[in-house]
Amino acid sequence: MTHPTTSQASRVPLRIHRTRLIDGTGASPVEDAVVTVDAEGIITYAGPAATAPESAGQNEIGAVRTVDAGGRTLLPGFFDCHVHMSYAHGAHPGRRAELDPVLVTLDTAARLRQTLDAGVTTARDLAGLAAGYRTAVESGRIVGPRLQTAVRVISHTGGHGDVRLPDGTDLSDGMSELADTTDEARLAVRRVIREGADLVKVCATGGMGSPYDDPDDEGLLEEEIRAVVDEARRHGGRPVAAHAQGNAGILNAIRGGVTSIEHGYGLDDRTVDLAGERGIFVVPTLSTVYAGINKDTMLDYHYQKKTRWSGLTKENIARAIERGSRIALGTDAAVGPHGVNLMELSYLVDLGMDPMAAIVAGTRTSAELLGVEDRLGTVTAGRVADLVLCDGDPLADIGVLGDPGNVVCVVQEGIVRKDLLGLVDGAACADGRRP
Repeated sequence: MTHPTTSQASRVPLRIHRTRLIDGTGASPVEDAVVTVDAEGIITYAGPAATAPESAGQNEIGAVRTVDAGGRTLLPGFFDCHVHMSYAHGAHPGRRAELDPVLVTLDTAARLRQTLDAGVTTARDLAGLAAGYRTAVESGRIVGPRLQTAVRVISHTGGHGDVRLPDGTDLSDGMSELADTTDEARLAVRRVIREGADLVKVCATGGMGSPYDDPDDEGLLEEEIRAVVDEARRHGGRPVAAHAQGNAGILNAIRGGVTSIEHGYGLDDRTVDLAGERGIFVVPTLSTVYAGINKDTMLDYHYQKKTRWSGLTKENIARAIERGSRIALGTDAAVGPHGVNLMELSYLVDLGMDPMAAIVAGTRTSAELLGVEDRLGTVTAGRVADLVLCDGDPLADIGVLGDPGNVVCVVQEGIVRKDLLGLVDGAACADGRRP
């Protein structure tokens, strides 16, 4: 049995009208807009209704699918640049190993579907997700966000990625690669690339959930991070994401040449400015402190670290926002709940970002981080038609996007994946996702 890729799936040209368009570029909304999409899933027009073409362009059978948005807001498909899709919300290290691998696979597929329904059409998994899931989405075996995956995270012994028990039992379920020298760091990069990694992730600091260290502890040495970056460059120029919470490790990561700082809880003015000078992205994962603290479900050491750091995190990220850091959207889903990813927008706004800037962070800027800004991230002619239609006005209340019930229609590469209200004229969505 063969499975059609997304690009091979049956498509019909699409026309969305009577919509308020927020295109992801930061431009003012177009109040009465039309967006047309051709049979290849490419946007052919996005702008005022007054200058829109009459037809989206018929296919060989003359069909054009229309969506009467009824004045609802249309936005680009969103990104989540930091997820862990193969882990359930709140699962402690080793929890996945207790499950039958078949159940892990099915649960992961369900979380991917849930994430897409939340309005996230592209996601970056930063350890734990095998490359086969990326292929499964690409080939149409499962439906979910298009994926980039780091496969594993590179850590030193006793560091954030080392969740072995004192007796040597490994609870990481294959999530970690340990490296304690520059040569071992290079080998670790080669191993994750062999497993299909799109990018490389390193631990530049300790963390909240790891039992043997703290966020202020340094992880891989600066020279080891630099070796990882160089090895990733040698293999296709892959980006490097750094788990980096305390400021000393953040500084090591920046000097080592990483692409993005993940979490960044301890950022100070010096590291914010240095990251800005070098074009390094910051992915604050605020969901981990707004929605990722639960005393009843967390191990005590984890809970204590989270409560100590939550106020400091908000203060430092607010300052990073004020100083113009290049912020992309990421949630660390699994630490926080899956399927409400766009609540992260509300947390950015709570710390001082205006709603339009938060939307840009979750669309265009995130596309830049993932290296796909030439195809995704904005609703503009020539881009791939990843679209989200929502109830409410996210510029007046950014929180409307955090409720998946308000995300009434999701289009991915021109294919309608979710249609809660039956807005699509003449056809159900591609995989029947209606109530």
